[in-house]
Amino acid sequence: SLSGLTHDTARSARGKPLFQATCAACHGPEAKGNPVIGAPDLTDKIWLYGSGESAIMKTVTNGRSGNMMPAWGPFLGESKVHLLSAYVYGLSTNK
Repeated sequence: SLSGLTHDTARSARGKPLFQATCAACHGPEAKGNPVIGAPDLTDKIWLYGSGESAIMKTVTNGRSGNMMPAWGPFLGESKVHLLSAYVYGLSTNK
């Protein structure tokens, strides 16, 4: 919801608690990232693996090998991955 892309506000709001519980440790509570550990800023317009919700779901589900991004799919399950992805996608939309 922070980088200028159209998103589903309701799903994004439902995904925010999941982000805080699973992603904020690396990406920060405001999703601004942590360059020291290689966690990218999720609020800018830079998309390393594609800006679509399906690309974000793939990253959340499978992680990114060679990086420190874990695979959250087995832990969260498909429905929570959808909500979390909607939130992350929404982070990149301008207010």
